[in-house]
Amino acid sequence: MSPVEAAIADVFAAAGARGFLHAREIGGGPEVAVGADDPVVLASVFKIPVAVAYAREVVAGRLDETGRTRVGKRYRIGGIGTAGCADDVEMSWRDLALVMLTMSDNAATDVLYHRVGREAVDRVLGDLDLSRTRLIGCCEDLFASVLADLGAAEDADLDAVFAAATPEQLGKLAVLDPERTSASTPREITTLLDAIWTGRAAEPAACERVRSMMARQIWPHRLSSGFPSDVAVAAKTGTLPAVRNEAGVVSYPDGRRFAVAVFTRADSLAERQPAVDAAIGKAARLAVDHLRKETP
Repeated sequence: MSPVEAAIADVFAAAGARGFLHAREIGGGPEVAVGADDPVVLASVFKIPVAVAYAREVVAGRLDETGRTRVGKRYRIGGIGTAGCADDVEMSWRDLALVMLTMSDNAATDVLYHRVGREAVDRVLGDLDLSRTRLIGCCEDLFASVLADLGAAEDADLDAVFAAATPEQLGKLAVLDPERTSASTPREITTLLDAIWTGRAAEPAACERVRSMMARQIWPHRLSSGFPSDVAVAAKTGTLPAVRNEAGVVSYPDGRRFAVAVFTRADSLAERQPAVDAAIGKAARLAVDHLRKETP
Protein backbone atom coordinates (compact mmCIF):
# COMPACT_ATOMS: atom_id res chain seq x y z
CA MET A 1 0.00 0.00 0.00
CA SER A 2 1.41 3.39 -1.00
CA PRO A 3 1.69 6.25 1.51
CA VAL A 4 -1.37 8.02 0.10
CA GLU A 5 -3.41 4.82 0.17
CA ALA A 6 -2.35 4.18 3.76
CA ALA A 7 -3.34 7.74 4.69
CA ILE A 8 -6.76 7.22 3.10
CA ALA A 9 -7.26 3.96 4.99
CA ASP A 10 -6.38 5.80 8.20
CA VAL A 11 -9.05 8.45 7.47
CA PHE A 12 -11.72 5.78 7.22
CA ALA A 13 -10.52 3.97 10.33
CA ALA A 14 -10.49 7.18 12.36
CA ALA A 15 -14.12 7.77 11.36
CA GLY A 16 -15.14 4.30 12.51
CA ALA A 17 -15.65 2.74 9.09
CA ARG A 18 -14.19 0.55 6.40
CA GLY A 19 -13.61 2.43 3.18
CA PHE A 20 -13.25 1.49 -0.45
CA LEU A 21 -12.02 4.06 -2.98
CA HIS A 22 -10.93 4.43 -6.55
CA ALA A 23 -9.83 7.69 -8.19
CA ARG A 24 -8.57 8.42 -11.70
CA GLU A 25 -8.18 11.42 -13.94
CA ILE A 26 -10.81 11.62 -16.65
CA GLY A 27 -9.28 10.29 -19.84
CA GLY A 28 -6.73 8.02 -18.18
CA GLY A 29 -3.52 8.11 -16.19
CA PRO A 30 -2.41 7.05 -12.70
CA GLU A 31 -4.90 5.87 -10.12
CA VAL A 32 -5.40 5.69 -6.38
CA ALA A 33 -6.96 2.46 -5.15
CA VAL A 34 -8.03 1.35 -1.68
CA GLY A 35 -10.07 -1.83 -1.92
CA ALA A 36 -10.98 -0.67 -5.42
CA ASP A 37 -11.87 -4.14 -6.66
CA ASP A 38 -13.80 -5.26 -3.58
CA PRO A 39 -17.56 -5.69 -4.04
CA VAL A 40 -19.54 -2.84 -2.50
CA VAL A 41 -23.21 -2.08 -1.91
CA LEU A 42 -24.32 0.59 -4.38
CA ALA A 43 -27.38 1.94 -2.54
CA SER A 44 -28.57 4.99 -4.52
CA VAL A 45 -25.39 5.19 -6.59
CA PHE A 46 -27.27 2.75 -8.87
CA LYS A 47 -29.29 5.75 -10.05
CA ILE A 48 -26.37 6.85 -12.26
CA PRO A 49 -26.81 4.04 -14.83
CA VAL A 50 -30.58 4.56 -14.63
CA ALA A 51 -29.97 8.18 -15.62
CA VAL A 52 -27.77 7.11 -18.53
CA ALA A 53 -30.47 4.72 -19.77
CA TYR A 54 -33.06 7.51 -19.50
CA ALA A 55 -30.86 9.98 -21.40
CA ARG A 56 -30.25 7.41 -24.15
CA GLU A 57 -34.00 7.00 -24.61
CA VAL A 58 -34.50 10.76 -24.84
CA VAL A 59 -31.72 11.37 -27.37
CA ALA A 60 -32.86 8.41 -29.47
CA GLY A 61 -36.33 9.93 -29.69
CA ARG A 62 -38.02 7.08 -27.86
CA LEU A 63 -39.01 9.25 -24.91
CA ASP A 64 -40.27 12.84 -24.98
CA GLU A 65 -38.58 14.40 -21.97
CA THR A 66 -41.23 17.13 -21.81
CA GLY A 67 -44.02 14.57 -21.60
CA ARG A 68 -45.74 14.39 -18.24
CA THR A 69 -46.51 11.45 -15.99
CA ARG A 70 -48.03 10.88 -12.59
CA VAL A 71 -46.30 9.62 -9.47
CA GLY A 72 -49.08 7.77 -7.69
CA LYS A 73 -49.73 5.93 -4.45
CA ARG A 74 -47.65 2.91 -5.43
CA TYR A 75 -44.49 4.99 -5.30
CA ARG A 76 -45.17 7.10 -2.20
CA ILE A 77 -42.96 5.16 0.18
CA GLY A 78 -41.77 8.05 2.32
CA GLY A 79 -38.62 10.10 2.28
CA ILE A 80 -37.81 13.17 0.26
CA GLY A 81 -39.14 14.45 -3.04
CA THR A 82 -42.19 12.93 -4.66
CA ALA A 83 -41.69 9.78 -2.59
CA GLY A 84 -42.75 11.71 0.50
CA CYS A 85 -45.61 13.72 -0.96
CA ALA A 86 -49.07 13.18 0.52
CA ASP A 87 -50.78 13.35 -2.86
CA ASP A 88 -50.18 12.31 -6.45
CA VAL A 89 -47.65 14.47 -8.28
CA GLU A 90 -47.50 15.16 -12.00
CA MET A 91 -44.12 15.98 -13.50
CA SER A 92 -42.23 15.88 -16.77
CA TRP A 93 -39.83 13.02 -17.37
CA ARG A 94 -36.85 15.39 -17.33
CA ASP A 95 -37.88 16.82 -13.97
CA LEU A 96 -38.26 13.32 -12.55
CA ALA A 97 -34.73 12.54 -13.76
CA LEU A 98 -33.50 15.75 -12.17
CA VAL A 99 -34.93 15.05 -8.71
CA MET A 100 -33.74 11.44 -8.95
CA LEU A 101 -30.14 12.63 -9.21
CA THR A 102 -30.17 15.90 -7.29
CA MET A 103 -32.08 14.85 -4.16
CA SER A 104 -32.15 11.06 -4.65
CA ASP A 105 -35.95 10.89 -4.97
CA ASN A 106 -36.77 7.18 -4.82
CA ALA A 107 -40.25 7.46 -6.32
CA ALA A 108 -38.93 9.42 -9.30
CA THR A 109 -36.28 6.76 -9.77
CA ASP A 110 -38.77 3.91 -9.88
CA VAL A 111 -41.16 5.67 -12.25
CA LEU A 112 -38.25 6.31 -14.62
CA TYR A 113 -36.87 2.80 -14.19
CA HIS A 114 -40.21 1.24 -15.07
CA ARG A 115 -40.56 3.55 -18.09
CA VAL A 116 -37.17 2.82 -19.65
CA GLY A 117 -37.14 -0.81 -18.56
CA ARG A 118 -34.66 -3.06 -16.85
CA GLU A 119 -33.17 -4.23 -20.15
CA ALA A 120 -32.23 -0.67 -21.09
CA VAL A 121 -30.52 -0.12 -17.75
CA ASP A 122 -28.67 -3.44 -17.93
CA ARG A 123 -27.62 -2.58 -21.49
CA VAL A 124 -25.72 0.45 -20.17
CA LEU A 125 -23.69 -1.84 -17.93
CA GLY A 126 -23.14 -4.40 -20.67
CA ASP A 127 -22.08 -1.84 -23.26
CA LEU A 128 -19.38 -0.56 -20.91
CA ASP A 129 -18.30 -4.07 -19.91
CA LEU A 130 -19.11 -3.46 -16.25
CA SER A 131 -19.28 -7.18 -15.56
CA ARG A 132 -19.05 -6.82 -11.79
CA THR A 133 -21.88 -4.33 -11.54
CA ARG A 134 -25.26 -5.93 -10.84
CA LEU A 135 -28.64 -4.31 -10.24
CA ILE A 136 -31.41 -6.35 -8.65
CA GLY A 137 -34.00 -3.80 -9.74
CA CYS A 138 -35.06 -0.35 -8.55
CA CYS A 139 -35.78 1.12 -5.10
CA GLU A 140 -39.06 -0.76 -4.90
CA ASP A 141 -37.17 -4.05 -5.16
CA LEU A 142 -34.60 -3.02 -2.57
CA PHE A 143 -37.28 -2.03 -0.07
CA ALA A 144 -39.27 -5.21 -0.74
CA SER A 145 -36.12 -7.12 0.18
CA VAL A 146 -35.88 -5.24 3.48
CA LEU A 147 -39.52 -5.92 4.38
CA ALA A 148 -39.15 -9.60 3.53
CA ASP A 149 -35.95 -9.95 5.56
CA LEU A 150 -37.62 -8.33 8.59
CA GLY A 151 -40.82 -10.34 8.27
CA ALA A 152 -42.97 -7.27 7.65
CA ALA A 153 -46.05 -6.98 5.45
CA GLU A 154 -45.54 -5.77 1.89
CA ASP A 155 -47.50 -2.57 2.63
CA ALA A 156 -45.81 -1.86 5.97
CA ASP A 157 -44.33 1.56 6.70
CA LEU A 158 -40.64 1.19 5.85
CA ASP A 159 -39.41 3.84 8.30
CA ALA A 160 -41.36 2.22 11.15
CA VAL A 161 -40.03 -1.21 10.22
CA PHE A 162 -36.45 0.09 10.23
CA ALA A 163 -37.00 1.79 13.59
CA ALA A 164 -38.34 -1.40 15.19
CA ALA A 165 -35.57 -3.66 13.90
CA THR A 166 -32.75 -4.77 16.19
CA PRO A 167 -29.10 -4.17 15.25
CA GLU A 168 -28.73 -7.92 14.74
CA GLN A 169 -31.64 -7.95 12.28
CA LEU A 170 -30.33 -4.93 10.39
CA GLY A 171 -26.87 -6.42 10.12
CA LYS A 172 -28.27 -9.44 8.29
CA LEU A 173 -30.23 -7.51 5.67
CA ALA A 174 -29.61 -8.55 2.08
CA VAL A 175 -29.42 -4.88 1.03
CA LEU A 176 -26.23 -4.58 3.12
CA ASP A 177 -24.57 -7.59 1.50
CA PRO A 178 -22.95 -6.92 -1.91
CA GLU A 179 -23.39 -10.57 -2.79
CA ARG A 180 -27.19 -10.31 -2.44
CA THR A 181 -28.08 -6.80 -3.58
CA SER A 182 -27.25 -4.15 -6.17
CA ALA A 183 -23.49 -3.97 -6.12
CA SER A 184 -20.36 -2.98 -7.99
CA THR A 185 -16.74 -2.08 -7.29
CA PRO A 186 -15.23 1.40 -6.89
CA ARG A 187 -13.13 0.83 -10.02
CA GLU A 188 -16.17 -0.02 -12.16
CA ILE A 189 -18.01 3.06 -10.95
CA THR A 190 -15.13 5.36 -11.93
CA THR A 191 -15.11 3.53 -15.28
CA LEU A 192 -18.79 4.46 -15.66
CA LEU A 193 -18.10 8.08 -14.69
CA ASP A 194 -15.17 8.33 -17.08
CA ALA A 195 -17.41 7.03 -19.89
CA ILE A 196 -20.07 9.63 -19.07
CA TRP A 197 -17.55 12.49 -18.96
CA THR A 198 -15.82 11.45 -22.19
CA GLY A 199 -19.05 10.81 -24.10
CA ARG A 200 -18.61 7.05 -24.42
CA ALA A 201 -21.51 5.94 -22.20
CA ALA A 202 -24.10 7.21 -24.69
CA GLU A 203 -24.51 9.80 -27.42
CA PRO A 204 -22.69 13.02 -26.45
CA ALA A 205 -25.99 14.84 -25.90
CA ALA A 206 -27.17 12.08 -23.58
CA CYS A 207 -23.95 12.17 -21.57
CA GLU A 208 -24.25 15.93 -21.24
CA ARG A 209 -27.75 15.53 -19.80
CA VAL A 210 -26.45 13.21 -17.10
CA ARG A 211 -23.45 15.42 -16.31
CA SER A 212 -25.58 18.55 -15.98
CA MET A 213 -28.05 16.86 -13.63
CA MET A 214 -25.34 15.38 -11.43
CA ALA A 215 -23.73 18.83 -11.19
CA ARG A 216 -26.90 20.11 -9.48
CA GLN A 217 -26.89 17.63 -6.61
CA ILE A 218 -27.94 19.34 -3.38
CA TRP A 219 -25.92 17.37 -0.80
CA PRO A 220 -22.68 19.09 0.33
CA HIS A 221 -21.72 16.87 3.29
CA ARG A 222 -19.73 14.06 1.67
CA LEU A 223 -17.61 14.40 -1.47
CA SER A 224 -18.01 18.18 -1.75
CA SER A 225 -16.89 18.71 1.84
CA GLY A 226 -13.33 17.85 0.90
CA PHE A 227 -12.89 20.49 -1.81
CA PRO A 228 -12.82 24.30 -2.00
CA SER A 229 -15.72 26.17 -3.54
CA ASP A 230 -13.91 26.84 -6.83
CA VAL A 231 -13.81 23.08 -7.52
CA ALA A 232 -17.01 21.87 -9.17
CA VAL A 233 -18.47 18.58 -7.96
CA ALA A 234 -21.00 16.50 -9.91
CA ALA A 235 -21.94 13.41 -7.94
CA LYS A 236 -24.45 10.94 -6.56
CA THR A 237 -24.79 9.77 -2.97
CA GLY A 238 -25.96 6.42 -1.64
CA THR A 239 -27.23 5.68 1.87
CA LEU A 240 -28.45 2.66 3.82
CA PRO A 241 -27.98 1.62 7.45
CA ALA A 242 -24.19 1.70 8.04
CA VAL A 243 -23.62 2.47 4.33
CA ARG A 244 -22.47 5.91 3.23
CA ASN A 245 -21.31 6.34 -0.39
CA GLU A 246 -20.66 8.98 -2.99
CA ALA A 247 -19.32 8.80 -6.52
CA GLY A 248 -18.69 11.71 -8.81
CA VAL A 249 -16.35 13.92 -10.79
CA VAL A 250 -14.45 16.88 -9.38
CA SER A 251 -13.45 19.56 -11.88
CA TYR A 252 -10.72 22.11 -11.20
CA PRO A 253 -10.51 25.64 -12.62
CA ASP A 254 -7.50 24.57 -14.72
CA GLY A 255 -9.72 22.10 -16.60
CA ARG A 256 -8.50 18.89 -15.00
CA ARG A 257 -11.22 16.47 -13.94
CA PHE A 258 -11.09 13.43 -11.66
CA ALA A 259 -13.54 10.59 -11.17
CA VAL A 260 -13.77 9.44 -7.56
CA ALA A 261 -15.88 6.62 -6.12
CA VAL A 262 -15.98 6.25 -2.33
CA PHE A 263 -17.93 3.53 -0.53
CA THR A 264 -18.01 3.04 3.23
CA ARG A 265 -19.36 0.62 5.80
CA ALA A 266 -19.60 2.15 9.27
CA ASP A 267 -19.04 0.21 12.47
CA SER A 268 -22.19 1.85 13.84
CA LEU A 269 -25.80 1.64 12.66
CA ALA A 270 -26.54 5.18 13.90
CA GLU A 271 -28.79 7.14 11.54
CA ARG A 272 -26.43 10.12 11.51
CA GLN A 273 -22.77 9.49 10.71
CA PRO A 274 -21.12 12.92 10.34
CA ALA A 275 -17.61 11.57 10.83
CA VAL A 276 -18.07 9.04 8.04
CA ASP A 277 -19.66 11.65 5.79
CA ALA A 278 -16.67 13.93 6.30
CA ALA A 279 -14.24 11.05 5.78
CA ILE A 280 -15.59 10.59 2.25
CA GLY A 281 -14.56 14.14 1.38
CA LYS A 282 -11.22 13.88 3.16
CA ALA A 283 -10.31 10.61 1.47
CA ALA A 284 -11.35 11.90 -1.96
CA ARG A 285 -9.25 15.04 -1.49
CA LEU A 286 -6.18 13.01 -0.53
CA ALA A 287 -6.60 10.87 -3.63
CA VAL A 288 -7.13 13.78 -6.00
CA ASP A 289 -4.29 15.85 -4.54
CA HIS A 290 -1.99 12.89 -5.10
CA LEU A 291 -3.12 12.48 -8.71
CA ARG A 292 -2.65 16.17 -9.41
CA LYS A 293 0.96 15.93 -8.20
CA GLU A 294 1.61 12.68 -10.09
CA THR A 295 0.45 14.05 -13.45
CA PRO A 296 1.10 17.82 -13.54
